[in-house]
Amino acid sequence: MPRKIPRLLWLAAPLAGLLYFYGLGSVGMLGPDEPRYASIARAMAQTGDWITPRLWGQPWFEKPPLLYWMSALAFRAGFGADWAPRLPIAFTAVAFLAFYWWILRREFGRAAAGFSLLILATMAGWWGFSQVGHMDLLLTASFSAAMLLALPWISKGDGRYLPWAAALLGVAVLAKSLVPLVLAAPLALWARARWKDLLQARVILPFMVISLPWYILCYLRNGSQFLNDLFWKQQFQRLTSGALLHVRPWWFYLPVLLGLLAPWTPLLLLLTRHAAYRDARRAFLLALALWGVAFFSLAPNKLPGYILPLLPAVAALMGTALTEWDRTRTPLAACALLLILYPIAAPLLPYAVAEGISRAPWPRFQLVWLVPFALAAVVGMLERHGRRMAAVVCIAAGAAAGTLYLKGTADGPLERMASAESLWREAAATPGGVCVDEAVDRLDRAFRYGLNYYSGTPLPGCAAAPKARRIVHSPAGPPYLTAKGDG
Repeated sequence: MPRKIPRLLWLAAPLAGLLYFYGLGSVGMLGPDEPRYASIARAMAQTGDWITPRLWGQPWFEKPPLLYWMSALAFRAGFGADWAPRLPIAFTAVAFLAFYWWILRREFGRAAAGFSLLILATMAGWWGFSQVGHMDLLLTASFSAAMLLALPWISKGDGRYLPWAAALLGVAVLAKSLVPLVLAAPLALWARARWKDLLQARVILPFMVISLPWYILCYLRNGSQFLNDLFWKQQFQRLTSGALLHVRPWWFYLPVLLGLLAPWTPLLLLLTRHAAYRDARRAFLLALALWGVAFFSLAPNKLPGYILPLLPAVAALMGTALTEWDRTRTPLAACALLLILYPIAAPLLPYAVAEGISRAPWPRFQLVWLVPFALAAVVGMLERHGRRMAAVVCIAAGAAAGTLYLKGTADGPLERMASAESLWREAAATPGGVCVDEAVDRLDRAFRYGLNYYSGTPLPGCAAAPKARRIVHSPAGPPYLTAKGDG
């Protein structure tokens, strides 16, 4: 084995391939957003119009184009309906992990980088959002890479990476518009004495060259509708109004963050040592995380994916703390015990996605629930004998195994309960076609968008275009097909 490649990377490479790409397309599009974004990307690939996003032929300006561009390229490359929207996200997640290890090794050393890599790579939030065709992980990877490249400037005034950081911040603006600029606000605190460094042409130009051309071209082609939809409705109204129907209480992100960090949540206890933040780099990472939680908590509209950009900073703080604390047996054993969440979540996940977690039945006890207790004992023994890296690897391997167990157990029910793909297969085989019956209740929009995506065109309503069979809303489960005239 070549000594230039650390052993950790030999372990991480096959793990990443299995964890992030296995069964990526085994479940159809989920929720209302994923099929919409995929539909827009497919339209870009088909029409060659890379400027104006269109949903079923109409301009749709709720999000910038980065996800659409990447998914459209995957469609052009021949990937299928379930792989093309997700493959760019999973690839971005893995590519960022490689960069993450490189930059943290430069800044904090090999051990801290190894700990941080294992933590982030097996974190529930990072893996979960790598499996869906949403913008959140693209924003997280580009924004976090930009902030990490600023660390040498933060600590030593070394600005050699600032142009690359600016370019990546421009990429983040193509992922989520103004959000990354707001999240980067802590950078201004460290720029007080060196603010001119950020205004140099070699920093400003990469940002402008990458971020501005699409916005200018899209405005010139579409006018004020583009500005009103993208900036006023989707950026400013999310901060000031509940009109977008995602209103949550101010404390919403506290339990969400704890869940996204699982199984590594107990390591938050290691971030309480004040002396650690004498290091300007770690103080900056902490400021990014705290500011992100505060900013999103103040906004009335809240979704779990909004705080995903905080996870790399938190994982880096956890990894560096593990290199310094003398006693971590209890928090590491607690991390191992939290792996019990995976077998518990497996039967709950389909209900949570399809109907909400409150409707999910409590799962029955299974012997697999005892495995985390045995692993916690092993982790405690390894830590007691000074084998901290081995202990962290054990937890990471347990999280990877739990993730694969969750995927293998939940994918089938998810496909049946929460995705329109199987329903469309049945509908597509119907002679005479199908229509959507909205006489009783409006069809769940996740299924409506999903059906439109798989059909390739919006399905007609039965009142306007009666067909041989109808797709009927079900208040007690997913929609179903019924014969014309049947209830």
